[in-house]
Amino acid sequence: MSRLLRFVLVLLILAASTAVVGRGYLLGRVETPYRGFDGDEAFIEIPQGLGVNAIASRLASAGIVRDPWTFRIAAWYAGAGRSLKAGEYRFAEAASALQVVERLSKGDVYLRTITFPEGWSIREMAAAFEARGFGAATAFASAARDGSRVSDLDAEATDLEGYLFPDTYAMPRRASAHDLVGLMVARFRRVVGDDMLARAAQQPGGVRATLTLASLVEKETSKADERPIVAGVYRNRLRIGMGLQCDPTVIYALARDGKYTGNIRKADLQYDSPYNTYRYAGLPPGPIASPGRASIEAALAPADVPYLYFVSRNDGAHVFASTLAEHNQNVFKYQILYFREKRQRERAERLAQGR
Repeated sequence: MSRLLRFVLVLLILAASTAVVGRGYLLGRVETPYRGFDGDEAFIEIPQGLGVNAIASRLASAGIVRDPWTFRIAAWYAGAGRSLKAGEYRFAEAASALQVVERLSKGDVYLRTITFPEGWSIREMAAAFEARGFGAATAFASAARDGSRVSDLDAEATDLEGYLFPDTYAMPRRASAHDLVGLMVARFRRVVGDDMLARAAQQPGGVRATLTLASLVEKETSKADERPIVAGVYRNRLRIGMGLQCDPTVIYALARDGKYTGNIRKADLQYDSPYNTYRYAGLPPGPIASPGRASIEAALAPADVPYLYFVSRNDGAHVFASTLAEHNQNVFKYQILYFREKRQRERAERLAQGR
């Protein structure tokens, strides 16, 4: 082998070795976990349209990556320079530059969830909004008073009671009550759907009356098979002009005026409020809670039943009756006798324990 050929071969070997070492160095740098921020967590906001260089500088300043250069190399290596997503990100554990790039490429933004169960009122939702740290209850209540959001469905709406769909919502940290309420109304429209809303509009009293009935059904039973029956009972009462006598409307009336203490007393059944269906016949002026889709379906298609009465069996279910005499027997069995025997058992247990 000639001296020149040996020299060229040595250069090639050195170049290859340098490339391997360099590649190993770069991979080591972008794959090594790093945590340069104090505290338990760090948040970083990536605005829409921000370039990779500016993103790298932000991440380095926040102590999420070692330096801008390392992040830029990681983005280049992953081929993700043009796919980094805007949003707020939360970091708690040490992460490599490649892992940070992967999270930003996936758009793994930080969201907090809040759940509103079926049958909650605006007042209850506002309290949960504040308890979960999203903001003041008054802010949510104020946003929920914007009836104009559903004016195309309900021209009488002065608030959004019944139109805030019960579900779990994922929101950024800085989301406002206005943002959340907008999502809830949009979810209501999407889940209920145009077909059901069109059917509701054709009912007596339109969408508002349908949702009002659905809210009563939602508050009275959580059993799927009972919802159409409860709706049928109320339809029968409305048809003959009989008072609905729905306990949840009394609770709503008292809570609306800040007078609900957790129990209904006999005197409360005569509380003067248009929402009190013991005192005023017909449906209350509007929904008393947010019904789920199943209760709305029940209100649109009540069961064809002969019943006018129902009472709790104290196990989550109800017993139904067509006549007052039959209903009174059920009340005696499932309310008076049930609680009398319960008190006797509790008294016997206390005596047995020497208390």
